[in-house]
Amino acid sequence: MDMTQAALGEAIGVTFQQVQKYEKGTNRVGASRLQQIADVLEVPVSHFFEALPGGAENGAGVAGARSVLNPELTEFVSSDQGMALIRSFSRIKDDKVRARLINLVKALAEQDRS
Repeated sequence: MDMTQAALGEAIGVTFQQVQKYEKGTNRVGASRLQQIADVLEVPVSHFFEALPGGAENGAGVAGARSVLNPELTEFVSSDQGMALIRSFSRIKDDKVRARLINLVKALAEQDRS
């Protein structure tokens, strides 16, 4: 992982200052952004949790984190369709477009319940 903050920032569509804030913990890294970073660095998301107590090096890692997540959410993000949706959604930069898409999905889900 020999990459500058500027190069990583450019690859994920943020400034190098934003990458610094992620590294320092000043700004929260969302799940979709973390997936983008992992994709650019060509590492699994669990790589970022290895040094934490109970992390991947201790056998817990992402599997340990999954135990506290909603089972439906875990199933969704573990599926090919879920990951495709997450990756595609994370590439949408316009907040208004994201909001419209969320409303569309909610409406479709509500319609599907009927």
